[in-house]
Amino acid sequence: MTETITSINNSVNGFVWGTFGIALLFIAGIIMTVVNRGFQFTHFAHWIKNTIGAIFKDKKITAHTGKNNKAISQFQSLCTALAATIGTGNIVGVATAIISGGPGAIFWMWIMAIFGMMTNYSENVLGIYFRRKSPKGEWRGGAMYYLKDGLGGYKGMKHVGMILAILFSVFCLLASFGIGNMSQINSIAGNMESAFNIPKSASGIVLVIIASIVILGGLKRVAAVTEKLVPIMSIIYIIGALVIFFVNIGSVPAVFSAIFRGAFAVKSAAGGIMGYGIQKAITWGFKRGAFSNEAGLGSSVMVHSSSNVKEPVRQGMWGIFEVFADTIIVCTLTAFAILSTGMVDLETGLMISTSEGSGLVGEAFSTLFGGFGPKFIAIAILLFAFSTVLGWSHYGVTAWQYIFGEKTQIIYKILFVVVIYFGATMELQLAWDLSDTFNGLMMIPNLIGVISLSPLVAKITKNYVDRKIRGKDKEPMLSKFPEYQEEGKTANDED
Repeated sequence: MTETITSINNSVNGFVWGTFGIALLFIAGIIMTVVNRGFQFTHFAHWIKNTIGAIFKDKKITAHTGKNNKAISQFQSLCTALAATIGTGNIVGVATAIISGGPGAIFWMWIMAIFGMMTNYSENVLGIYFRRKSPKGEWRGGAMYYLKDGLGGYKGMKHVGMILAILFSVFCLLASFGIGNMSQINSIAGNMESAFNIPKSASGIVLVIIASIVILGGLKRVAAVTEKLVPIMSIIYIIGALVIFFVNIGSVPAVFSAIFRGAFAVKSAAGGIMGYGIQKAITWGFKRGAFSNEAGLGSSVMVHSSSNVKEPVRQGMWGIFEVFADTIIVCTLTAFAILSTGMVDLETGLMISTSEGSGLVGEAFSTLFGGFGPKFIAIAILLFAFSTVLGWSHYGVTAWQYIFGEKTQIIYKILFVVVIYFGATMELQLAWDLSDTFNGLMMIPNLIGVISLSPLVAKITKNYVDRKIRGKDKEPMLSKFPEYQEEGKTANDED
């Protein structure tokens, strides 16, 4: 039975993450870049100024909402989204890309991220525009909402939109237990056992207790924890990687030369024919890039939609920064650590080290930090992976309540916490494979929605650019629903 499931899964996974899936993601990124007139390039200074540049200048960005206000701050929404995206993919995923696709895979990871910025931007714009409030006053948004009310709003597409919304929610729900829970927890437990000799069962019990305290407290508690955890874990890891960068700064030309040569298979990853080398570099670069920043999967939009922001484009810009921080910064630093420390022959692109996954990154860090290197990576994976679990718990809750209703959320939360223990103690190769598939299947209905609604995204973007950048007097486009449109106008005047 297991072999049958594995065979079916491999076929579906190959279809989703093969040429079709990669092409769909890439095409979506190009379309959203074109229709929005290259917003990530043409307004680079604007979105930097209004995201990371505004954190220390605009108190509204980080200000917490009142006790009775169920929304979270823009910074909290970013941190919760980054909690889910900055994870094992930034360590294990980058290592896997280099092992399987050679140094050139990093170039194609960058390309996927550059276009993925606008896919993520578009998802968040649609998320804010089509979101609704729950009976408790919490914002609910995500692909299921813009599929139902956006795509479903086109003539003759009502039932198509509803069906795709349900499919997305089902795939998201299943993925939350796999890639968002068991797979992450299994990585934590395995690394804690190998680095510190902590039994997997002990790790499982501790993680269940901590997760229960946070997750059962709702989104505001999850956001409060990730708001503190994400900056700390990111800064610690980035500092460690930067130390390696500056110690090996003389290797910068050789590393970037290897990346660009490998990208176009001047020397292929496996020393084989040129076409095959390019294919491997592109496939693994795109695949790992997509898993790292999740642009196009429709996941992070569910937490971005809970922000207290009124302007869809403002939250869209946080989506651009999310991909930029995850892939262009963190993944690049991981790649440099591997490529500059002798793990790979930079002339041929062939692997010298026999380590895999987190072990390869740990070995790279050990060249500078000695025996503490692998322990440092184990701690980084603990923080990265657990924060991913917290972020994905909200995605799963959102999908659950869409299918089963608001009043049953507690059932999902209890199930999610219980599964953590099994994730720590079970052998989960099949779970990893299944979670890859369901995570990828989320992409298909989501991108159908994003691409079909691209004219609307372009219209909302132009409206914002005309008002906020060019100073024109126009009626803002804040929400699909009149009551939220009017509610947002007063608050929008304060932006």
